[in-house]
Amino acid sequence: MDRLLAVVLTLLVGGLVAFQPPANALLARHVGDLGAAFVSLAISTLIVGALLVSVGDAAQLQGLREFRLEYALGGIAGAAIVYVTIVTVRPLGAGGVAAALVCAQLIVAATIDRLGLLGLEESPLSASRLAGVALLIAGTLLLTTR
Repeated sequence: MDRLLAVVLTLLVGGLVAFQPPANALLARHVGDLGAAFVSLAISTLIVGALLVSVGDAAQLQGLREFRLEYALGGIAGAAIVYVTIVTVRPLGAGGVAAALVCAQLIVAATIDRLGLLGLEESPLSASRLAGVALLIAGTLLLTTR
């Protein structure tokens, strides 16, 4: 995939993700926090399952025979993000939740890149990357402090 297209798609989905915590919290008023997390993840599973069957290669799921624990990190993270943001969007607001999520993601992602974890190439922590992390931490503090 072209790098520019990757950035554009990620920005579009990032904007869509901003709706996730408040929409799930709205649903939680009717079905509770865990119920809303379950419904949200069930819808996600149905959509990805339909895509897998219609445009993907479902036969590749045979690769699950080689399943390792670190492969579960994505699903665990998805469930944690959905549930925690349902609970935290009430006191933090959508902007505060997004800022805290992105801040933590950047710090952990920079560490993953630096160490070359999970099959990624090692990438040094440059001064500009560290400055970006510091600015994001400052922005998160500004957005979450009342």
